[in-house]
Amino acid sequence: MANEFFPTPAEHLDDIDQYIIDALRKDGREAFSQIAEQLKVSPGMIRQRYNRLVEMGYLKVLAITNPMQYGFKTMAMIGIRTDGQRMLEVAEQVAALKEVIYLIVVSGRYDLMAEVFCRDQEELLTFLTQKLSAIEGVRETESFMHLKIVKEIYF
Repeated sequence: MANEFFPTPAEHLDDIDQYIIDALRKDGREAFSQIAEQLKVSPGMIRQRYNRLVEMGYLKVLAITNPMQYGFKTMAMIGIRTDGQRMLEVAEQVAALKEVIYLIVVSGRYDLMAEVFCRDQEELLTFLTQKLSAIEGVRETESFMHLKIVKEIYF
């Protein structure tokens, strides 16, 4: 069973596995009994399938917090150019900064893209001028302030 996020079924997943993944992606708190009822199978079967999906790495259970509720009002995506031979070393140091919530190595104009959450613009300025720029191998940065999150999904 394909869906909009997984157009072709993964190698070892059948329709029931795909349904469980899709149901929990939409509502991670949906009861196994509800999923079982929709599929006309036993809750025990859903529990077994769920445990297998977790063991195989298809599912990971975690709570997603709302940073705005914790006082982080300033969010930015930062493009980082590095000295080429130090790129991965720089990435490790950037990843260790508490403000960084997402970091990827990319191709193109930048070597790294970091998403950061700060309490306010002053904290972002401190992050940029005292923490990020202090990392040896960071050559240049460009900040893109989040103005509005239009779409945010987890899959």
